[in-house]
Amino acid sequence: MNAEPRIGKEFYDSSDYFEGDAEHLFDVDSRFQRYRIQKVFAIHDPGATDRVVDLGCGWGTFGFALAGRVAEVVGVDFSEKSVEICNRRLESDPHDNLRFVCADGGDTGLEGGSFDVVLAADLFEHLYPDDSERVSKEAFRLLKPGGRFSTWTPHRGHVLEALKNRDILLKRDISHVDYKSMERMKHLLTNQGFEIERAYYAESHLPVLSVAERVLQGFVPFLRRRIAVLGRKPRG
Repeated sequence: MNAEPRIGKEFYDSSDYFEGDAEHLFDVDSRFQRYRIQKVFAIHDPGATDRVVDLGCGWGTFGFALAGRVAEVVGVDFSEKSVEICNRRLESDPHDNLRFVCADGGDTGLEGGSFDVVLAADLFEHLYPDDSERVSKEAFRLLKPGGRFSTWTPHRGHVLEALKNRDILLKRDISHVDYKSMERMKHLLTNQGFEIERAYYAESHLPVLSVAERVLQGFVPFLRRRIAVLGRKPRG
């Protein structure tokens, strides 16, 4: 049996991934994007003097949400199409402290030891194991001592992900090439030298399901929707 071809930069640049019909992904006022912003900032809310890097910035959702709240935001994505979309939006909604860079998340070219927060929201499910290691290592390099690496990724064991990956009711996302478990996410960070500050499961944005998830996810693995892990770079 032939292995599936590796999904890389060319997939995101040549497909309709960023400009398809999934309006909830690029509409920042959609219920889904408002949910993402709220939940990701609940992991760690950057402060007014912080410099932030958003790895895998996609549509620029977090960059624009943070621009009015922090000192600087740099959105990084290896897809030229992603960065073009973000820059078009920046032209119509300018922020002096926000910029977007087309670069590999595992080798950004940004100055090391100069950022307070690195964000990777809905990125790790798109990364193969070797790239996950590189991105975690790069996050550690970018951060100042005491800086934080905030990660957010879907939990494969959730009932919706299980159905989606079998093309039942929901369509499989072929760009989700390597789901991580909670333990793998924690190991990815600790293997690079991070200390784990927080690690927990978060509920989904669907009203009825989210209530069941919040109440039962501690006991029922298939109701664990999202994995949130916050790492801290030691000061010593």
